[in-house]
Amino acid sequence: QVQLVESGGGSVQAGGSLRLSCAASGGTFSSYGMGWFRQAPGKEREFVGALSRSGASAAIADSVKGRFTISRDNAKNTVTLQMNSLKPEDTAVYYCAASRGSFLATTGYNYWGQGTQVTVSS
Repeated sequence: QVQLVESGGGSVQAGGSLRLSCAASGGTFSSYGMGWFRQAPGKEREFVGALSRSGASAAIADSVKGRFTISRDNAKNTVTLQMNSLKPEDTAVYYCAASRGSFLATTGYNYWGQGTQVTVSS
């Protein structure tokens, strides 16, 4: 079983950048598809982006395409979400997740981190 710990959240003004990291332990990191999700107050959790086990394939939500980039380092057991040109609507708790199945199956993630708050002010 893999444990996930996010870091890097915080408060930023619109147009700014933040870099979220997720450190994995307790499993074979390269055997998991890795994803980022977010949940804003009063809203359902939504998919942000994900990477295949090797990192060769990626998926990114239309709402963040061109602004957010996801990457992973299988040697360091980490996955990163680089967020640029942030908007107030990006305000949410961001979660890292691991999937034993397809990284594209957004409802099939097995393990979740505790989340990190991102607040973007206008």
